[in-house]
Amino acid sequence: MDIKKRTLTTTEETVLKNDLVDIQDWVDQAILGKVNSCKLRMLDTWRPILTADDSVESIPANDDKLIALIITRDDYKNATVRLEESKAGPG
Repeated sequence: MDIKKRTLTTTEETVLKNDLVDIQDWVDQAILGKVNSCKLRMLDTWRPILTADDSVESIPANDDKLIALIITRDDYKNATVRLEESKAGPG
């Protein structure tokens, strides 16, 4: 995925430079931190689900392989799908 570029206004850049030495590094680190938080939350949510599922014979030790397994499951729903379903109400 290519993240959309956003151009800062002069004021926004000035405000950020008041506290940050390297704006791009801060943005990169913020994204990395968010990815890591979401990854931990996803794995913490799904490990017990997979462990309780008798049809699961093995759970990968590698996080990337585990995530690949999770997203192929019929019961996996990303945030967009969960939001749409919550808007639709009980089915």
